[in-house]
Amino acid sequence: MRVSQLARRAGVTAETVRHYTREGLLQPKREPHNGYQIFDEADLERLQFVQRARTLGFSVAEISDILAHADHGDSPCPLVRDLLANRLPQIRARIRELEALAGRMEQALESWANMPDGTPDGHSLCRLIESFPEEKR
Repeated sequence: MRVSQLARRAGVTAETVRHYTREGLLQPKREPHNGYQIFDEADLERLQFVQRARTLGFSVAEISDILAHADHGDSPCPLVRDLLANRLPQIRARIRELEALAGRMEQALESWANMPDGTPDGHSLCRLIESFPEEKR
């Protein structure tokens, strides 16, 4: 199957297939008479694996490492566990940061609800932002 056929069967765009091919995650064969990339069922399964790994937050580089382990007959499972175990605390910290940001945004909108718009006058750029208290570090 060609790029567009593989993309359709996997539910992704043709550009996604091309990107993963450029990154080395997919390694299609070439039609000898015209040079078109040809994918088979194994490529479809590999693409579906890549998509599942992406939904778990793995980067293209990490997926490449995982696939390299598997391609060499080594279990990538310990690597997968380690990657997720290291990433999860980072994700939880990022969620806390985003929750704090959302709280600041809600607070700002509430405090700005009855404030008039201002015009820059050489001393003030935007009264809304300037009226918002600085965070203590």
